[in-house]
Amino acid sequence: MSLVMSREELMEYMKQIFPQVHQDFVVEELTDETIVMRLVVEDRHLRPGGTVSGPSIFGLADVSVYAMVLARKGRQSLAVTTNSSLDFLRKPIGGRDMIAHCRLLKLGRTLAVGDVLMFSEGASEPVARATMTYSLPPEGSAAAAFG
Repeated sequence: MSLVMSREELMEYMKQIFPQVHQDFVVEELTDETIVMRLVVEDRHLRPGGTVSGPSIFGLADVSVYAMVLARKGRQSLAVTTNSSLDFLRKPIGGRDMIAHCRLLKLGRTLAVGDVLMFSEGASEPVARATMTYSLPPEGSAAAAFG
């Protein structure tokens, strides 16, 4: 399945439907198979000790899969997370942006499953790995047509 939204269209749509995350996340790259998403790390994303907080890392994984689903399925803003698994592998480098590499493992009519590796910018070893499952609204429903 190929993209139905370009990087620019995706970012504009997310700005419209999800403005509260628009300022924190940037789509760096988008292909038919993958998305690279940046979390612009600021003080509010840090926990004591100067490292990126777990909730911020979870948000990066969640938004990455959500954005990839949108890019492939189109304007389905009511897709929702139904399951997640997150492994913290090592301490993030404080003060550096986080970069997520996401690919969809499954994109069906009612479910999408994505895999995400997250890195501190410039680091070669991942900080965290996540698997996220999304429930998609039925095609033709009012929820599917939202947006």
